[in-house]
Amino acid sequence: MDRPLNISGAAERFPFVACAYARALAARSEAFRRQLEPDERELEEEENVGHDPFGEEDESSGCFGLKQRFPDRVLVMTSNACFMNCRHCTRKGLLRHAEVVRTEEELSACVNYVQERPEVRDVLLSGGDPLVLPDEEVMRFVRAFADLPQVDVVRLCTRAPCVNPARVTRSLAESLAACGKVWANVQFNHADEITPEASAACANLVNAGIPVSCQTVLLAGVNDSEKALLDLFRALQRIRVRPYYVFLCDPVAGVAHFRVPVEKAKRLARVCAERIGGLGLPRFVVDIPGAARKTPVELL
Repeated sequence: MDRPLNISGAAERFPFVACAYARALAARSEAFRRQLEPDERELEEEENVGHDPFGEEDESSGCFGLKQRFPDRVLVMTSNACFMNCRHCTRKGLLRHAEVVRTEEELSACVNYVQERPEVRDVLLSGGDPLVLPDEEVMRFVRAFADLPQVDVVRLCTRAPCVNPARVTRSLAESLAACGKVWANVQFNHADEITPEASAACANLVNAGIPVSCQTVLLAGVNDSEKALLDLFRALQRIRVRPYYVFLCDPVAGVAHFRVPVEKAKRLARVCAERIGGLGLPRFVVDIPGAARKTPVELL
């Protein structure tokens, strides 16, 4: 595919960002292109759907740059940039003005927040993408929380293995693994994204001893078929990445055209469960604002 990208219209409200690798992959894969290219349907209004469904700007804000929605885990905003702005992103309307932890004082405040809450055992490093930062900055965040005895897991939440796999070097993976607490949460939404480069990036993490889990988003016109999902789950297993969640789109403005009806999601979850073993079968869930957990689609 060599038609030029459409980057007008919706890109004025939700900026278009894509590194060279992502653009090249979009030229080969229509499924990936739909996640990257602005679409005028992003400007359609939905009733009772806004830009901050999880209250990150107010009720779930723990301290500057730190969000807490659940008792045992917190999310730290390490950046407000990505290698690619996914058009289905939950924070697509938040990132430009998000609170991002940059200074030592801001990071210390986040560490103190965690220390004052001994029930917190899981720290998610997110944004934006943490890996837009240099290695030393990534490790500054990782070590700050990995050094806390109460913290069992530091989760690196990144789409770099999919959209800019060269960023996931062997040396970075080895540094992350040396902390002994790092897990990687990645996002692949279609088997087209499991390229040799992406496979090598994931191998760097896995071979260093870092568990890697995939959080897929169920997207209309991208992966909302039995074949697309099973091809993806099997491809992930082949590169030793555990399919973890399949999320229905979050209730955020600008993603209505990606939404898959609940009944269709339930059917896909059932069919996949009948076709692939447990190690390759993620949980199909919805993140509902105010809920105490991720809600399985079969309970909807």
